[in-house]
Amino acid sequence: MKLTLRGVIFSALFAAILVLFSFVTIAIPNSPVPITLQTLAVMLAGGLLGARYGFLSMALVVVLTALGFPLLHGNGGIGVVTGPTGGFIMVWPICAMLIGLILPRIRLKGIMGYIAAFLVLEIFGSLFAYLAGVPWLMYKVPSYTFAKAMASGCYPYLPGDAIKAVVAALIIAPVRQVFPPERLTGSSSHSIVQNENPQDVLSN
Repeated sequence: MKLTLRGVIFSALFAAILVLFSFVTIAIPNSPVPITLQTLAVMLAGGLLGARYGFLSMALVVVLTALGFPLLHGNGGIGVVTGPTGGFIMVWPICAMLIGLILPRIRLKGIMGYIAAFLVLEIFGSLFAYLAGVPWLMYKVPSYTFAKAMASGCYPYLPGDAIKAVVAALIIAPVRQVFPPERLTGSSSHSIVQNENPQDVLSN
């Protein structure tokens, strides 16, 4: 897999954004899972950098944190990545990759484009993470039943996740009109969205 210097630089930038957002934390009583802006960083990375560099940017944070760098809430080490919130952390690169794979298939213009972008970001940037995060929480806290894990690691965060998906859609849609991922990262990937009017292609 060929990487560009520009792509690596932007991956490092979005990794730094994730680290910065991790310090915005609101603790939830009786839950080991805090409210943070980390999910917003995952959405932005996948939406703006595309699948390859979105994955890379989030994987950088996960790997470096596991190696001991204090990147998440000022903490590092394998215990952070494999702790009660580890399911969410380990799936960030996959979430960013899925967003980067699916968003190019959507024409981000008009109200329907924004709604479609919101749905992709909400489903793959938020809801998908719970598929790993909630079972991992149950595994790390054996006293948690499925209902308790959902109450402690899912339900309280859904409204905030929806707000973050709205914010991410409002940022990603206009930016991608000017700077699609291949231009931003200098890669050779191409969007598969077809031209709105095929006659425009024939006339050019």
